[in-house]
Amino acid sequence: GALLALSKPPGLPILGRPGDLSLDALLPALRRRLGLAAELHVVKAPAREYSGLVLLSSCYHTTKKLQQFFTNARLRGQYPATYRAVTAGVPAEVEGEIRTGLCWQQHGDRAMVRGCRRSGGTGGTPGSTEGCALQVVPVLAPGRHSLARKDVKSTLTRYRVLGAVGGCALLQLQPRTGEWPPTPPPPQPCFLTPAISPSPSSSPAFPEQLQVHLTLLLCPALGDHEHSSRVGTVLGVPFLLTPKTAPTRTQVLDEELLSRLGLSPWRLRHLPLHIHLQELVLP
Repeated sequence: GALLALSKPPGLPILGRPGDLSLDALLPALRRRLGLAAELHVVKAPAREYSGLVLLSSCYHTTKKLQQFFTNARLRGQYPATYRAVTAGVPAEVEGEIRTGLCWQQHGDRAMVRGCRRSGGTGGTPGSTEGCALQVVPVLAPGRHSLARKDVKSTLTRYRVLGAVGGCALLQLQPRTGEWPPTPPPPQPCFLTPAISPSPSSSPAFPEQLQVHLTLLLCPALGDHEHSSRVGTVLGVPFLLTPKTAPTRTQVLDEELLSRLGLSPWRLRHLPLHIHLQELVLP
């Protein structure tokens, strides 16, 4: 079947509530615009907060075959997806691997809501307390029992610095998780049943994996208003804070970088997440 590739802006979800703007809701209009007789299916697409490559197919069997290929690639420990990220900060090493466990954790009244938002939940802004009360946190030394119970997932991201200037870096990222599909967070009242199954998202195998891993490098992604508060600085030297001591807030950038970006502090909260799905390997 025919394949179509296009680029998605950040903030556009794959699925959404009826009447909401989403990639799935735009497919009928795109099919008519292209004069295609068959419906378009999403093979792979970045998560809501990411930008980048969207792969569509007009053949159901091609869609299922490619989705199975991506699933098998992960199970074989391969890296079918490559991302680019702009970070606030430059990693100490030019390339390397980030290995850690990740899990969902309740965090009082100041919780991450992306998991809810990806499923069409009611949380509308970073740090919202409406609807969901879960966040993704690293587990640096997960025990065998927690991994066996699937309370914690073992995750790995390969990274390489492609360039650096003015205290920022362009990174290549290739994420992998020990098991696919990931266990979703416990269902919340705000979750909706997806209209497409399985989800065609090409986000990292564990939700928010790249954002959390970048904070462990002490180089949060530019525009990460959920996890960047976990990286503090003393006299210009970055250090890692625990999620419990780092409530969600708009990312803090120094005045020089704000000037380079042409942003005022009160407009900073509108800065989108700078993680882009750059490449997908096809069979």
